[in-house]
Amino acid sequence: MQVPTQIKPAYKAYALNNFRNIPQLERLSESEQWAIEVVGNVLPFKVNNYVIDELIDWDNYRTDPIFNLTFPNREMLLPEHFAEMEQTLKNTNDRNLIKETSHHIRLQLNPHPAGQVELNMPEIEGIKLTGIQHKYRETLLFFPSSGQTCHSYCTFCFRWPQFVGMNEIKFAMRETDLLIKYLEQHQEVTDILFTGGDPMIMKFEVFRQYIEPFLEDNRTNIQTIRIGTKSLAFWPYKFIDDEEAGKFLDLFERVTSRGINLAFMSHFNHPNEMRTPAVKQAIRRLRNTGLQIRTQSPLLRNINDNPQAWAEMWREQVNQNCIPYYMFVARDTGAKHYFEVPLVRAWEIFREAYKSVSGLCRTVRGPSMSATPGKVQILGVSEVAGQKVLTLRFLQGRNPDWVGRPFFAEYNDKATWLSDLKPAFGDDKFFFEEELESMYHEKMDSMLSDN
Repeated sequence: MQVPTQIKPAYKAYALNNFRNIPQLERLSESEQWAIEVVGNVLPFKVNNYVIDELIDWDNYRTDPIFNLTFPNREMLLPEHFAEMEQTLKNTNDRNLIKETSHHIRLQLNPHPAGQVELNMPEIEGIKLTGIQHKYRETLLFFPSSGQTCHSYCTFCFRWPQFVGMNEIKFAMRETDLLIKYLEQHQEVTDILFTGGDPMIMKFEVFRQYIEPFLEDNRTNIQTIRIGTKSLAFWPYKFIDDEEAGKFLDLFERVTSRGINLAFMSHFNHPNEMRTPAVKQAIRRLRNTGLQIRTQSPLLRNINDNPQAWAEMWREQVNQNCIPYYMFVARDTGAKHYFEVPLVRAWEIFREAYKSVSGLCRTVRGPSMSATPGKVQILGVSEVAGQKVLTLRFLQGRNPDWVGRPFFAEYNDKATWLSDLKPAFGDDKFFFEEELESMYHEKMDSMLSDN
């Protein structure tokens, strides 16, 4: 049912402790509801009434992409992990024992992939900036502590540790003074990405305190502010008629009027998220402030693993004045086994979708792996010197000199991540591996000396 945008529903969110109160769950079998409880004790679960009422086709929920995007199911845990959690829940009501089991399983799910803890966290004056990641020279990621949740949780999310109370592996930072100081000392940084969680979960008075320092006199070289958000897909009313909608829009206009490029890095995983009257109106209102909306999503089995969905999504995004930006490969964390698509198949899906859309849609890049050395794009399957190979290149790299350099891996139609690939032509290592190892050892030596 499509709710007219002038009749905004009251915001209501459901989590694991009250999910059985969702009226539509009467359609689910008891075993399906039990699976939500079991998996939800390991991977985070949260959904709101906009997603439930306006995005999910409950007559076909088992195959509905948005249902799979937001509701856990049994297959999202490996059989041995599901059995371990299920047995614990059946044997005890002791929350501490349940948490111990959850923690034990979570640590086996690669909670922080791609060197986020070991390599990305900077420091200033001997203080580790636990809410900052500085992986690429020009771009810094900032995790505001008040933005470490979301309107709803995506079942594939690679930042799930932010939401499950694993504080020892949670990124968050409250102080903006240290952020500004770091940026003043690092003039190479031109772009700051506010991420989380979702920064657009914050109240205006909190959010503006993170943004306004960039509108005042400072010695940073920030030219672009990016906001990573799923809010347009999961709660577009925030920009329509929430009580603070006007304040957010006015602030965005202040940013763009100062000559700072402001970009929403909006997560849309399926064309169904682009179709409601609410999201269309929210996009129009945001675009009128002068900000741009760039769209991105991972390629996800059981949700969008066909070229038709991507082509339709890119066309609709361009029609609504958004810029298709990235198709990612699902990261090697959490429920990766459920969502992963082999790299060769990912390239085939990208190519089929890419060739069926107009040039304005072809701003999109992918399929791209956000791996430890950088963003690696699969360019395709080639034959070089009589050998079938995968051709790849860096779109971003820990060393900027890696960017744009093509390299080759042995053909492997089962590989789902960079670590599954071997160098082609009998080489022992890819060209970047020795330098990456040196970076890692240098960082580890620095951490040991600090301790």
